[in-house]
Amino acid sequence: MTTGPTAGTVDVAAAAALMTPLTELVVEAAHAIMAVNRRAMTVTDKSDGSPVTEADLAADQVIADGLARLAPEIPALSEERVDGCAAPFRGSFFLIDPLDGTKEFVAGRGEFTVNLALVSHGSPLLGIVCAPAIGLIWRGLVGRGAERLSFTEAGLGAAEPIRTRPMPQPGEAWIAAVSRSHGDAHTEAFIAARPGATRLPLGSAVKFGRLAEGQADIYPRLGPTCEWDVAAGHAVVTAAGGTVTGATGEPLRFGERADSFIVPAFIAWGDPAAVHAA
Repeated sequence: MTTGPTAGTVDVAAAAALMTPLTELVVEAAHAIMAVNRRAMTVTDKSDGSPVTEADLAADQVIADGLARLAPEIPALSEERVDGCAAPFRGSFFLIDPLDGTKEFVAGRGEFTVNLALVSHGSPLLGIVCAPAIGLIWRGLVGRGAERLSFTEAGLGAAEPIRTRPMPQPGEAWIAAVSRSHGDAHTEAFIAARPGATRLPLGSAVKFGRLAEGQADIYPRLGPTCEWDVAAGHAVVTAAGGTVTGATGEPLRFGERADSFIVPAFIAWGDPAAVHAA
């Protein structure tokens, strides 16, 4: 097994210059996913028991080829190409989930995404979350803001700025984005501690997008997940004015653990002030 590569740091200006071509690349991957016949495709299980399909692999190939063309000097870590890679990653690197929500995709539902993040010194700087079946993209660059775009076979629509919303005031109900497929007792207890909280069930990283555009107040996931599931949404929510922390409010770090790419738990907050008010 090789150790994680070392690369230079991509600054905000360089990341901004990559945003449009990276968005176009993610849309290309989205079209590759939608071209797969879900009724006839092959579904296999990976070593961890999670499913992988022809669509996962097709999207991953599109992204791998595109990143090699657009930014060959920046290392890339994908869920589908993790074998042989080990943290720590230093400097800047791409972190990709070519099809987040494979269970949703296999079940015929539309809430699956393509996630692409640019991480710099352990923190997501740029994120793109694309929902192919619903034709939406949420993207953000930390320090420069976040946007939502629609897309079709004809191309991209106009970018619309988005922001998270202030946390609920006393007496107002919280809206918590929750997973359709991955519930756990700790997350349920966290939500239950907010009396009257409304649950908004969603699949994949769509939850980050809805939080970033102000449709939810919080997205807790107090069970383990993987860095490629979280990094792009982390950047989008942060760019939109929110924050993403560990279970006790600590910053999340990416590509730095020597033992795995697991995120033990996280909470995405629409209003950073809510972290200390909770």
